[in-house]
Amino acid sequence: MGFLHYFCRKDNMMKTSIHFSLKFIIGLILLVGMFCVSMVFGAASTSLQDVWQSIFTGVKSDSINILRELRLPREVAAMLVGAALAVSGAIMQGITRNPLADPGLLGLTSGANAALAISLALIPGINYFGITIACFIGAAVGAVMVFGIGATKKGGFSPLRIVLAGAAVSAFLYAVADGVGIYFKISKDVSMWTAGGLIGTSWSQLQMITPFIAMGIVVALLLSRQLTILSLNEEVAVGLGQKTTQTKTILFIVVILLAGASVALVGNMAFVGLMVPHIVRSIVGTDYRLIIPMSVIAGAFLMLIADTIGRTINIPYETPVAAIIAIMGLPFFLVIVRKGGRIFQ
Repeated sequence: MGFLHYFCRKDNMMKTSIHFSLKFIIGLILLVGMFCVSMVFGAASTSLQDVWQSIFTGVKSDSINILRELRLPREVAAMLVGAALAVSGAIMQGITRNPLADPGLLGLTSGANAALAISLALIPGINYFGITIACFIGAAVGAVMVFGIGATKKGGFSPLRIVLAGAAVSAFLYAVADGVGIYFKISKDVSMWTAGGLIGTSWSQLQMITPFIAMGIVVALLLSRQLTILSLNEEVAVGLGQKTTQTKTILFIVVILLAGASVALVGNMAFVGLMVPHIVRSIVGTDYRLIIPMSVIAGAFLMLIADTIGRTINIPYETPVAAIIAIMGLPFFLVIVRKGGRIFQ
């Protein structure tokens, strides 16, 4: 019987692996297809041949230069930010077991935004690396404020209380950013990020941000097994000998890196980290060894869709990506609230 149980378990694991591999490959194909669509469509008329030449050849022309210097870094940034926010949302939901957890709803992006405004005001000549570090610090401060408020009362870490604390802290930090912008007369500079857009994304910015996002995703993948156990029951994790405090601290730092880098690149962006993990769970289940990599694909795919819609819905004008995501995310948020978080199970 022992051998039979072993082989049955091994067979189930192989089937799960095969099913996930198939889903992952399909996701990659869809992502590549969406990337091609996002590169082709826009205010400037381009073709798939132009897209190919802009990426894989040194050919130069007006349309290819537009793709290579403007649209390509923008779409790469969209994929990076989508992946970062999706993974950070998945981590937050797993650590807190809160179905409403999202970097944009729990104070991280608003904290990063406030820190960005303060750094621009106090250090006018600050470079992009300095802005990125400021966003990391601000994201950490925003999260600490939210969870600190939640911890002041017994049962404070309930999903509803945390979301209310996040809303209050976010409103306060947004007001701080606006106040600093008005007082120091840098509102226009601050609004470049608060609009939540990808306009003007450059290769130099990507070179600065990509290592942080890549490092955060790799660490999340390495700790995905521990995150799965934490998401089910912390007492079980302790019983299995896991260092839960150490694991949570590392994952919390990962969330700060991913959220802070995203704000430094495109500004405030809520709901991506809320929607994508729920969608992914319905596809691959509750194992974070599967959720994290699939969230990378799904988050990048969602951001490409939102950016393409924002660029094409009202040509030649642009609709902010944050507005497109909010239109998608708000109904999703309300459904989760209405179901009392049962969609998370």
